[in-house]
Amino acid sequence: MKQQAVSLVILLSLLLVAGSAIAQTVHVRADIPFNFALGNKTYPAGAYSIGTLGDRDGKVVLLRAEDGTACMAVISNAAENRTPADKTKLVFSRYGNQYFLSQVWLSGSNRGHQLPKSNREKEVAKAMARNSAQERVEVVASLQ
Repeated sequence: MKQQAVSLVILLSLLLVAGSAIAQTVHVRADIPFNFALGNKTYPAGAYSIGTLGDRDGKVVLLRAEDGTACMAVISNAAENRTPADKTKLVFSRYGNQYFLSQVWLSGSNRGHQLPKSNREKEVAKAMARNSAQERVEVVASLQ
């Protein structure tokens, strides 16, 4: 656990230093009305900034609470849709009363960012599969 925390701090430091050398392609703000998980950590409801760094397909998604209490970086995969997104949005997978951030989309784009499922999400999905299905929940975001 301590090694993961050190790795995250190193990654975030490198991203901050290299930030000027890598094009930032997405920067959105969203008010998320419920607690949610990204990776194996749960974040409280509130205002968040979401940005991406990297090349066209492999991107690091940066999540920051606007009050400064939380920060997370996770590598995303490319997501594609046949039709462009009708709005800038964050997509969450909901299992019962637990929400997991799964995608980031920009209005007018047919390419988005797919976040990997954490072990915790996989366990919750497996446990909930017997009782109820996964639900997709969208939160509208705004470009910054």
